[in-house]
Amino acid sequence: MIKVSVMYPYAAEARFDHHYYLHKHMPMVKSLMGEACLSYTVDKGLAGGAPGSPPSYITLCQMLCPSVESFQAAFAPHAKAIMADIVNYTDLSPVLQINEVLVG
Repeated sequence: MIKVSVMYPYAAEARFDHHYYLHKHMPMVKSLMGEACLSYTVDKGLAGGAPGSPPSYITLCQMLCPSVESFQAAFAPHAKAIMADIVNYTDLSPVLQINEVLVG
């Protein structure tokens, strides 16, 4: 089992439409990826560790997938459409990381 983390770094003047991301973008991604996306979560950053500090990330999305290969096979055919939709909800560039789930 792997977890694909898509992270949007915090920037003071950044635009991020959480409603669009939650109700349009992620359902589209899930639909396009089919069974390769077992589930996903979306977190909205509230604060950093120090009092009054901003979060490191405005938003984090984590998708559970059976394997790296299944993620890549499901994502690749739709990558252009998924990436093209980013402008509809943010002006930030996402950071992607794939992790092996050890406990969960």
